[in-house]
Amino acid sequence: MNIQKDKVVTIDYSLRDAAGKLLDSSDGSEPLIYLHGNDNIIPGLEKHLEGKQAGDAVDCVVPAAEGYGERDESLVFKVSKKDFGDKAEVAPGMQFEAHGDEGSQIVTVVNVDGDEVTIDANHPLAGEALHFAVKVLNVREPTAEELEHGHVHSGCGCGCDDGCDCEDGCAGDGCDCGEEECGEGCCGDK
Repeated sequence: MNIQKDKVVTIDYSLRDAAGKLLDSSDGSEPLIYLHGNDNIIPGLEKHLEGKQAGDAVDCVVPAAEGYGERDESLVFKVSKKDFGDKAEVAPGMQFEAHGDEGSQIVTVVNVDGDEVTIDANHPLAGEALHFAVKVLNVREPTAEELEHGHVHSGCGCGCDDGCDCEDGCAGDGCDCGEEECGEGCCGDK
């Protein structure tokens, strides 16, 4: 089955910056499971995965515009230290969740000068080209509930939504949930 809109995709990945520094990886943790074409991952990576299938490996560079966007210097501004609360410790590098008209977002403290705090509301990877190494583990049909909600609900990636316990129900290359699509990559490739 090929990756296309509204398919549930399970991948292992590593993300590096232009200098080769590892920024994120699924190595040592669960694979990433997402509903393709529903804004669950960055658009540039989705574009590179389109049409691939289980077993395929993809090495790609996603430009900033198709990742977390270009840096916007208007998103770096000063606020009063009082805005963080009376007892809040505020230091450069700290991140906070800010709530605004467009919802919540993470902001990073850049500088503290007396009662003035400079924050940056850009995503930490804004302006960066993202270097991905991806292995497609599984592609399956979504459940009706996953389609309705626009994201994956099952934790094991096999499509079972009946409460199966994939840790115990995993049978090597699948789980005992009765799903025909259950295969390689299910249950974290156990």
